[in-house]
Amino acid sequence: MADAGGWRPPRPCEAYRAEWTLCRSAGHLLHHYYVHGERPACEQWRRDLASCREWEKRRSAEAQRSLCESERARVQATRKHALVWTLRQSPPADWHLPLPQEEKDQ
Repeated sequence: MADAGGWRPPRPCEAYRAEWTLCRSAGHLLHHYYVHGERPACEQWRRDLASCREWEKRRSAEAQRSLCESERARVQATRKHALVWTLRQSPPADWHLPLPQEEKDQ
């Protein structure tokens, strides 16, 4: 990270507030409970919002560290899932041929 004078939070504080509000909404609660079988954990969004506001008011090094760690953890969590499909390096050799069902129709 750059020095404290030039550093800015990864997201605007309004984005953390919007995520926290969405996480606590009834629609999100029902969807998350239906998909995962448990209530969503919204505490991290609240902590991030508080850290962002702390950074804006006092330029606290602790708030900066907290936001950086939280964003790193969020990025790591999205990268931990493996791809479902195997990516191809080139198209199949017979990609240009008509499909079997097209042959029957003619």
